Amino acid sequence: MANRMIYFTLGLLLLICCYTHNVMAYDPDPLQDFCVADMASKVVVNGFPCKNPMAVSADDFFFQGLAQPGNTNNAVGSNVTGANVMQIPGLNTMGISLVRIDYAVGGINPPHTHPRATEILFLMEGELFVGFIDTNNTFFSKTLAKGDVFVFPKALVHFQQNVGHENAVAIAGLSSQFPGVQTIANSLFAANPPIPDSVLSKAFRISEKVVEFIKAKFM
Repeated sequence: MANRMIYFTLGLLLLICCYTHNVMAYDPDPLQDFCVADMASKVVVNGFPCKNPMAVSADDFFFQGLAQPGNTNNAVGSNVTGANVMQIPGLNTMGISLVRIDYAVGGINPPHTHPRATEILFLMEGELFVGFIDTNNTFFSKTLAKGDVFVFPKALVHFQQNVGHENAVAIAGLSSQFPGVQTIANSLFAANPPIPDSVLSKAFRISEKVVEFIKAKFM
């Protein structure tokens, strides 16, 4: 009897583990036509709670923000304009979003990751040098011309650089309503509270004085 109970318990745990793995291995499909994000709700969930369907309008699925060029007058010479659930509440639970990226001549979208999304980039104007690094530290790169497409796998470090003689514009689709972005240099040298100089000094094999010099660039 005791052995049967043990086998039953082990079987039940195995079933739960398999079920949990299947549920958590991907974003589930929506269980209704739409779930427009209710940004005013005080409920805390993984994502956003649904707005009352009777209060939903076409404006919840509409955004004009990608029509205008972004301001590239900054340190990196690029600007990213998002069209995710924060701008389009109707994207909630849909698992997709867009960005427009504008690049000045010589501008870069510096090395960064999207922890929750794969990215597919379409170059509308200009010429870009793009690339990503996999977990074996293999560097995959390509120079793109107008009309070309390139994919950046989920969560891998990637970048784009304008190598042409005119401004460049790209549109990218991402496989998340809210993909997130973590810029590598900012994360390391502009963290709050700061990462100790001794850690960065050892990691990059540079002096703590050089670490302080780099950190000052991000203040």
